[in-house]
Amino acid sequence: MTTAEFDSVRSLAGVHADPGVYEPQQDSLLLCDVAAESGLVCGARVLDMCTGSGAVAITAALLGARDVMAFDISPRAVACAQRNARSVGVDVDVRLGSFSDAAEVEPFDVLLCNPPYVPSENAPTGMGVHRAWDAGEDGRVVLDPLCTRGAELLVPGGVILVVHSEFSGPQRTREMLGAHGFGVSDAACRTIDFGPVMMSRAEWLEARGLLEPGRRTEELVVLRGDKR
Repeated sequence: MTTAEFDSVRSLAGVHADPGVYEPQQDSLLLCDVAAESGLVCGARVLDMCTGSGAVAITAALLGARDVMAFDISPRAVACAQRNARSVGVDVDVRLGSFSDAAEVEPFDVLLCNPPYVPSENAPTGMGVHRAWDAGEDGRVVLDPLCTRGAELLVPGGVILVVHSEFSGPQRTREMLGAHGFGVSDAACRTIDFGPVMMSRAEWLEARGLLEPGRRTEELVVLRGDKR
């Protein structure tokens, strides 16, 4: 499948989230689109962290990756992603684990990640579906480890593509990736209406001075890090 022929919405029509697993949404689709447009994935060894339903990993397989591995800390998500890969008819090695587990296998050419990034009043705990979005007061519970550990997961010249919200510190991601051996560029951005989770946090974000009163949109950003 060529990039010109790829349609992320159509290709993910067979991907469904079980109860308690993150349903592919605008951030998932944006990351899939960037992966397709970048031309990085075809023939590459690809890692998808925080895979959830497996949408991004399945996209990588459909784009012609030679090898795709995916990790999630939720057993329910792992089972869901495995089923979705079988349903779509692609080979994805889905495993239970985190960055430490991914670091124990052979390094990858491309790392894709749609992490939890929504600011939350409390640190995320437990294994409920909220772990797919809750990311602590600054939205960085997963983003910071991704930035500090990403290089060890990649071969020289490897690439990270990570999607997150304007409310979870894209500039901090740029700075942290730069400090850990990456050249950083903006791959894409898209303004979307608040979904249910962000809508429920709007007044809290306004009270913290992070959201203009009455605004109910956010900018999603995909950053690219090229390992030097």
